[in-house]
Amino acid sequence: MSEPGDGQAPDASDAGPLPGMRRFGALFGAVVAPTSFVTGLMYYFGLNQAWWFYAYFGVDATLLGLGTTDYLVISVDALFVPMVVTAAAGLTAFWGHDLLRARLAAGARPPALRILVPALGATGALFALSGFWTVLDNDFFLHHYLAVAPLSLAIGVILLAYALQLRRTLPPDALHSHPSTPTQDPDEPGDGPRDPRPQPPAQHPAPRPEWAAVAEWAVVFVLVGLSLIWAATDYAASVGRARAQQLVARLPTSTTAVLRTERSLSIDAPGVRELRCADAESGYPYRYEGLVLVIQSADQYVLLPRNWEPRQSVALVIPRTASVRLEFVLNTASGTLSRTSC
Repeated sequence: MSEPGDGQAPDASDAGPLPGMRRFGALFGAVVAPTSFVTGLMYYFGLNQAWWFYAYFGVDATLLGLGTTDYLVISVDALFVPMVVTAAAGLTAFWGHDLLRARLAAGARPPALRILVPALGATGALFALSGFWTVLDNDFFLHHYLAVAPLSLAIGVILLAYALQLRRTLPPDALHSHPSTPTQDPDEPGDGPRDPRPQPPAQHPAPRPEWAAVAEWAVVFVLVGLSLIWAATDYAASVGRARAQQLVARLPTSTTAVLRTERSLSIDAPGVRELRCADAESGYPYRYEGLVLVIQSADQYVLLPRNWEPRQSVALVIPRTASVRLEFVLNTASGTLSRTSC
């Protein structure tokens, strides 16, 4: 990497913090395998969404014995929208940065930079302060909006870091307006004697040590990463509850699960009817109608009454054993249940 000469602005591609960011990325990749890191995040988000989905029905998700594959598949639903939005925002930011860097490399100093850099810093400070305040005060108004508090913190830190990046890339006098000085022919008489002394070249700050740049990017990564995890966690919980509400809305038209058992289960739930077969030799003399199967996992059936309502009904977790049998009847044929024999 070539050193800038006296009075020359450092090249935009050699911005001071970027080597620190590259070094931090190399260290992070050497310590944490990217595949394991992504898998762990997907597992966490899938577990969070599953927990809130079943908690809506009053069921503890840990009873169901969901495995790693289950959580990874569930996490796709929770992460799809955040990943698309983050990717689109990141792509837009990269394009804008490349456009600005190309203009700076060509020697252009847009006057808008004198407004842009302070505005980015002030906006970032406001957003970051709002996010930090939300962490400290649970009654802060940002808590009432989905993922606004963590995104405010993440965006604020990113804007502050980028404003500092621009400030370090530009020469010291780039952000200050200078009145134009008219040129004068040395042979023409002037108002006074000209100063023959040469103007000193602009001084640039000494480069920071590598450890300081790495530490700075590590702090930025931790703050932004935790904020995005916080936002995705809130979103996964919201998605879990929303999927549960959608399931409840589909219950009246879902396939009916007829539960047959060897002994009476004494199920007392609205809309669930217990019938006992007249045939004493029937292997499954008890039949329960009005149920819908939600999931079968770890030898457990999770069943809901067809007319399930929050705070007015129950969810059933039935062990999958030889004494229990399920039959499924399409909603279009549910009228034939009453005529079905044991």
